Amino acid sequence: MFTSNPFASLTEVISPAMMQGYIILMVLLVMGGTILDMLHKKSAKYFFENAKKAQKSAKREVSGGEKVAMAVGVLTNEVMTAGEFSNPQRRMSHLLMMYGFMLFVLSTALMIFSPGTTSTLLPQLWHIGALMLAVGGYWFWFAIRVDVAAEGLPVFRFERADLFIVSVLATSTFALLWSYNGGGLNLLFVLFILSSTMLFGGVYWSKFAHMFFKPAAAFQKRVIMADGGRENLPPDYDLTDPAVHAKFPDVPMYMGKNPPNMGLCIKAERAKHY
Repeated sequence: MFTSNPFASLTEVISPAMMQGYIILMVLLVMGGTILDMLHKKSAKYFFENAKKAQKSAKREVSGGEKVAMAVGVLTNEVMTAGEFSNPQRRMSHLLMMYGFMLFVLSTALMIFSPGTTSTLLPQLWHIGALMLAVGGYWFWFAIRVDVAAEGLPVFRFERADLFIVSVLATSTFALLWSYNGGGLNLLFVLFILSSTMLFGGVYWSKFAHMFFKPAAAFQKRVIMADGGRENLPPDYDLTDPAVHAKFPDVPMYMGKNPPNMGLCIKAERAKHY
């Protein structure tokens, strides 16, 4: 199972050109859905207007070298390791889904666009990617979702916002079941294609487009913090500093001369069925 290309047996009933056309169509659907999402939510317009607004409150100019270092930091922290997630379970689930999705999609494209290949590595990467996607997705769906883990809502409650994760789970599950049953043209293959079409065709109604803005937003936030603009937020004060006490007399009055760090109080007790 793990070393065989499940798409190979399809060439007897479906031409490679049709399968390649389907892949191209899915890419176009993702691009179109992302553009429509940007136009509808005006997210790109907001992003650029916010960047221009932040430049007006900048205290210094960030050099090109600093921006390169920030871009590398975003790539290694926010993108490659999902460092923005403080919850280790959420972070691991996200990484499983992200890398599993990349392996699954890339190996699918390579196998379909190289129908004559005899490599056993691509089928292995395809199955590993599908497994990672399924494990990370089911872990998130049953144990990590906020409305289930914190609010106590039913596990199988479904809303439009769940379209992405549900289509991801369906795609990976039916793909593995289809391969386990030997591939070919059957009901499992039809369900696999329907769920993958929902996944890539439903970008406009899912959070898929959000992933393209995430690195850019993280980079812009680093620039704003480095140039001193801080999005017009007050600076981080040391509450034990006498100069801060002189500037804000109510700090020692209400919190004492050596107040505790109040920033982590939100982590004192995890929200549970509030």
